[in-house]
Amino acid sequence: MARLLNLVPKGARGQAIIAAALFLSVFAPALSAQEVTVELDPGATKVDFTLAATMHTVHGTFKLKSGQIRVNTSTGKASGAIVLDATSGDTDNSSRDKKMHAEILESAKFPEIAFTPSQVKGELATILSQQRASQFEVLGVFRLHGQDHDSTLTVSAQPGAGGHIEVSAQFPVPYIQWGLKSPNTFLLHVADSVDVNVHASGRISSSQ
Repeated sequence: MARLLNLVPKGARGQAIIAAALFLSVFAPALSAQEVTVELDPGATKVDFTLAATMHTVHGTFKLKSGQIRVNTSTGKASGAIVLDATSGDTDNSSRDKKMHAEILESAKFPEIAFTPSQVKGELATILSQQRASQFEVLGVFRLHGQDHDSTLTVSAQPGAGGHIEVSAQFPVPYIQWGLKSPNTFLLHVADSVDVNVHASGRISSSQ
């Protein structure tokens, strides 16, 4: 920049400096900003949940419908959505599943469970470079049973060759606190929170 300014006549040098400063202030953030997109593969993603209950623990699964997160590496601002098929909930017990879908989740009325990210905090540069595993926080809104709840997820990412990435997260869902009906009966007592474990595979890409 200094060499270029030396080529400018002294009378016009001040104007050149102002023009250069304006250019950098307007375009430098855009030039340095980069968007990272993580696209999850529903067929290679497992969503398991466990619910402590009287004398035993209930294990179940949900299927991923779609999953895409876009992150601006300069600001951490995120968008996209991770969507589960609420109707796919399965605990390997038909009578229990029937009650879960009809009375607790009401999945016919609320067929999707979704997490919409808004901000990512953590090692974004590491994810982008794909050099080593990293951990970061994703802030967003968890939508369950038609209601939105602010949530923060701690996510681990392991990059691989060819843009491949493995993502995992474990988090509790306090479904009773969030307004869902309790499945407790006189003989059966269950925990007020469900532990969810997600292991997803996908691809990561970036654009300027």
